[in-house]
Amino acid sequence: MKNKSHKQKTYDRGLWAENIAKIYLIFKGYRIIQSRYKCPVGEIDIIAKKKNSLIFIEVKARQTKTQALESVTYKMRERIQRAAMHYCARNNISDTAMRFDLISVIPPLKIHHLDNAWQPQA
Repeated sequence: MKNKSHKQKTYDRGLWAENIAKIYLIFKGYRIIQSRYKCPVGEIDIIAKKKNSLIFIEVKARQTKTQALESVTYKMRERIQRAAMHYCARNNISDTAMRFDLISVIPPLKIHHLDNAWQPQA
């Protein structure tokens, strides 16, 4: 059997972190709407709902919470925001409270959930 490439290991670790994050969110009372939403302008790891809010969640598997926070660049936030607007337009969603969260999954299994990790730029 061939060893996995660095890229494949990173991809697998990301999928693992997203699955852990989904389980965590479900236990916290969130309803998962969609995972791995991809569109021409970007992608969103998890789209969830809690009460009347629609939450767009970026998941990062890193060694520390600081590394996870620092890995979400301005450019990445813009791309996620564009994908969120695309999702809302495609699904006729308006007048709904939205927020952007970050979940970091740190080995072996430490989860940090940052509500309102950033505010969209107008």
